[in-house]
Amino acid sequence: MKVELSAEARAQVREIDAWWREHRQAAPNLFSDEVERALLALEQTPALGVRYAPNPKVRRLLLKRTGYHVYAREEPERVYVVAVWSVFRRRGPHL
Repeated sequence: MKVELSAEARAQVREIDAWWREHRQAAPNLFSDEVERALLALEQTPALGVRYAPNPKVRRLLLKRTGYHVYAREEPERVYVVAVWSVFRRRGPHL
């Protein structure tokens, strides 16, 4: 199934990746590699992750090594990523 990122999710990925490359010099590609693997996994298995309680149509998939969640919803023709958010914020994004 096709995976698309919202404009907001694309901006979040760019911002996180830039921060990661600047501040995590021992593994500058870790975030981009992990998010890419997650998006490929969502293509194959759109129902990955757990339901996000504030919005049950959205699933949350944990990127274990970097500590981010990918928030996505399955739609008839695509998986739509609505946000990428740090687990360390202790609250989820407003969706």
